[in-house]
Amino acid sequence: MMTQQTVAPSEPVSRRRKRPVWLRVLLWVVIPVAVLVVLFVVADAAVRAYAEKQVSAEIEKNLPQDVSGPVSTHIGGVSVIQQYLAGSFDRVELDAPHLTVKGAPLSASVVATGVPADFSKPIAKARGTLEVSQDSLNKLVQIPGATGDITLGAGTVGYDGKIDLLGLPVGYTVTAKARAAGEQVLLEPQKASLKTGTGDVNLTRLLQALTSQGPFPVCAAQYLPDGVTVNDIHISQGHATVVFGASDFVLNDRFLGSKGSCS
Repeated sequence: MMTQQTVAPSEPVSRRRKRPVWLRVLLWVVIPVAVLVVLFVVADAAVRAYAEKQVSAEIEKNLPQDVSGPVSTHIGGVSVIQQYLAGSFDRVELDAPHLTVKGAPLSASVVATGVPADFSKPIAKARGTLEVSQDSLNKLVQIPGATGDITLGAGTVGYDGKIDLLGLPVGYTVTAKARAAGEQVLLEPQKASLKTGTGDVNLTRLLQALTSQGPFPVCAAQYLPDGVTVNDIHISQGHATVVFGASDFVLNDRFLGSKGSCS
């Protein structure tokens, strides 16, 4: 007769070995730090959103009476809180794609660097662009001596005017290239024609008369806040893009409501 042997129960498979002491210490350190990092990121995002909203509201409130439209703000950099504690923001972007100036629609965007946390202090530098249609340009800008609307072509500006030629006042049409020159935009005539009863007649003498004293200056500063200069200008069919810049200015109602002048 066979005897039945008793088999001792094996150790449970699910039983885990104890974690090493160094691993437990590491987890005690890493987990709280990770939680703090997450909380900081969330708090920084909330502060960023609040600051961007406040900047937009402040700018919209200080726009001149003849300017209206929403302004969106984006504060760059890794941490808004860190930049605020340091006293300035590295990069602030302003975007106003639906501005109305004296009833004329246009869009504007600005990138400012070295923006102080205290807005009563000057901004180091700003660069921006204005996008203007031909219709809006004619509502906002007047070329001295021009007798009709401005037309925007492929890289050129066209307008009508009057000049004394051989002792007689005659009307003309001119096509010119526009060049940015700080406070001014210089118009360099490329082609001109007299206005006659039989149509436009190209006339070399007319072009020579128009160009004899150099490019024709148009004061751009009078349409911009004081201290803002025109750095570049691009003309396409029915559209103009103006690149402008400013430095060491305080962004407040006094600055936004000011107008420059040409010396």
